[in-house]
Amino acid sequence: MNQNELFDQVCADLRCQGFSVRPNAVPLELCKSLFAHAKQVDLKSAGVGRGSQKTLNEHIRGDSISWIEEQAGAEGQWLDFAAELQLQVNRQLFLGLFSFESHFAIYRPGAFYKKHVDSFKGQANRVLSVVAYLSPDWSESDGGQLVLYSDTQPDVEIARVEPRMGTLAVFLSEDFPHEVLPAQKDRCSIAGWYRVNTSQSGRIDPPR
Repeated sequence: MNQNELFDQVCADLRCQGFSVRPNAVPLELCKSLFAHAKQVDLKSAGVGRGSQKTLNEHIRGDSISWIEEQAGAEGQWLDFAAELQLQVNRQLFLGLFSFESHFAIYRPGAFYKKHVDSFKGQANRVLSVVAYLSPDWSESDGGQLVLYSDTQPDVEIARVEPRMGTLAVFLSEDFPHEVLPAQKDRCSIAGWYRVNTSQSGRIDPPR
């Protein structure tokens, strides 16, 4: 399957059910390069909340992150991949996605992220969430699954995603509460979000 066919399928999934899970979507060599790079970057404990309200709370989330900024190398290739997906989603689904941000996320053994949403309804900031998995040789017993829940029935599980290298998960940010189950070994991924343009006076709202 080529990249255009992949993105067509992602768009079809989003149109039908609001989320898409596609194994072997991110090219293997790119995954390997990103995984190697993720082990070398400076990581910081991830916070809860945004802007001035951000705090650290290990009882809610335990991952460490590094924002992706470089336009060259593996990071640049990932941003190119994300830009092409953005283009296709806008063409086919008319979501008006305007900007993209993403970071590496490392979960050490025992780390988790409790159920949350990436964007609250009506705030129109994060519109589409993307997760690309980078850990090789992952098995179900290693844990760390992403679990998507129903928006209207929060205890109803909609999907469970194994964090295997190359898998791409995409979902509407407002519509799916989700969590990351405890990992049994180091778990590496990229988490990203597409936004609509809500900037005012040169300020991105909300700031990351």
